[in-house]
Amino acid sequence: MKKITTKEEEVMNLFWEKGPMFVREMLEFYDEPKPHFNTVSTYVRELEVKGYLGHKAYGKNYQYYPLINREEYKSLTLSNVVDNYFNKSYLSAVSSLVKEENISIDELKQLIKDVEEGNNKK
Repeated sequence: MKKITTKEEEVMNLFWEKGPMFVREMLEFYDEPKPHFNTVSTYVRELEVKGYLGHKAYGKNYQYYPLINREEYKSLTLSNVVDNYFNKSYLSAVSSLVKEENISIDELKQLIKDVEEGNNKK
């Protein structure tokens, strides 16, 4: 799937939180000053082209809905970061987090324990 912009991600968050809706309904959830209808409509159509949204036609109006859930998106995003910045190595990504002190050794030990326990349940 193609990457999405920050604004497109905001739109996706609305769909994940509120469910299927028409573009006009989406405008209700924006703070003032609200974006123009055409602006939001453009984001929605682009997300559909990129494969993140689908739609159901009601006459000339379209109700849009997410094709992937938030967890799937997180996984895709993490995979892209690891692929693009850590030479496709999750070990390098975790190592970087430890070196930059974004994750402590104790947290890393807990992560290993959680993974081992998860594997034992399978």
